Amino acid sequence: MISSKKVINELIQENNNLLKSFLPDSNYSFNLESIKNFKKFQTVIVIGMGGSILGAKAIYSFLKYKIKKEFVFINDLDQGLLKKIKKEYSLSKSLFLVVSKSGNTNETIVNLSYFKSFLKKSNTIVVAENKNNFLSSFARNKGFSFIKHNPFIGGRYSVFSEVGMLPAYLMGLKPENFKKNLNKLINNRSFLSNSIKQISKLNIKKSKTLIFFNYVPELNDFLFWSQQLLAESLGKNQKGFIPVISNAPKDHHSLLQLYLDGPKDKIFYVFSSKEQKSMKIDSNFFGEKMKHLNKKKYHDIKLSQKNAFIEILKEKKIPFREIIVKKFNEDTIGKLFFSFIFETIVLAKMMKVNPFDQPAVEKVKILTKNFLNSKKF
Repeated sequence: MISSKKVINELIQENNNLLKSFLPDSNYSFNLESIKNFKKFQTVIVIGMGGSILGAKAIYSFLKYKIKKEFVFINDLDQGLLKKIKKEYSLSKSLFLVVSKSGNTNETIVNLSYFKSFLKKSNTIVVAENKNNFLSSFARNKGFSFIKHNPFIGGRYSVFSEVGMLPAYLMGLKPENFKKNLNKLINNRSFLSNSIKQISKLNIKKSKTLIFFNYVPELNDFLFWSQQLLAESLGKNQKGFIPVISNAPKDHHSLLQLYLDGPKDKIFYVFSSKEQKSMKIDSNFFGEKMKHLNKKKYHDIKLSQKNAFIEILKEKKIPFREIIVKKFNEDTIGKLFFSFIFETIVLAKMMKVNPFDQPAVEKVKILTKNFLNSKKF
């Protein structure tokens, strides 16, 4: 079994900038004082693709209960969404945050162009590499606030850098709270070794699909972030598995039959939470036939369904891990980000693939540009 010490040492050699981003005292390319004025905006339009936006969106969804502002995320070429945003929001009073590592992402630039008449020096922040690219030139020519994207940290690994922590700051959260215990985890050999042990039990060589079976709605966007992390980092050289997000209990009534009685080529990550503020069910509504619902809460139903699902997984000897969210705070989501990044790198080592590149993605980008230039659609 691969050792945690070896993984950390190799990470220091291969991508020390990524490791540094986990630390509470890591430096950002933005100064909190210089962007203080942007905190006044109550609506923030975030434009980006993939790793440039998914981490921030995961933070917002997980901690939305304590965030007093509205964040709108644009991470697709969705004309209906653009029109809806233009119609429903006061864009002249909104902040625009644009993120692209390369500074040349087609979708990000096209979506930004839709709002060009609303962009001002006082309401626009651009995050991109400090190189000769479209967005860095555009920001400087227009006098917009420009924040340098760390060139050594790839998009899907960038949540602890400016890409994730700047939006968190604008949400009214403290970046250091996401990282306050990460140093302990990095130096906790027992925790890291246990993570490796858990991965080793999952029989990754025979599995084709990793299913995130999720009973926690607040985690949905975190799982979209995780989906990209695993797919782009591991899907190489005819290796890897397909990460699928499945929401429960909805999918108890659609996909569960296939999951439990179909091909045994799957791994399950089952996500649940400790009870938060759960609504009570109206006990006066039920007769004798449904008396098992009397005096129960919504959370009780989900918990019972989760327990039943896990019981069958055990019975059928289907590999799974259970992840229970105990608290909804910055520390929890920070630990989840770190754990998934660490375990993805471990999996890459086990599968003997490079977790930091995405050659097929880059090839499609080049061919897309060629098609657009040739006008052969």
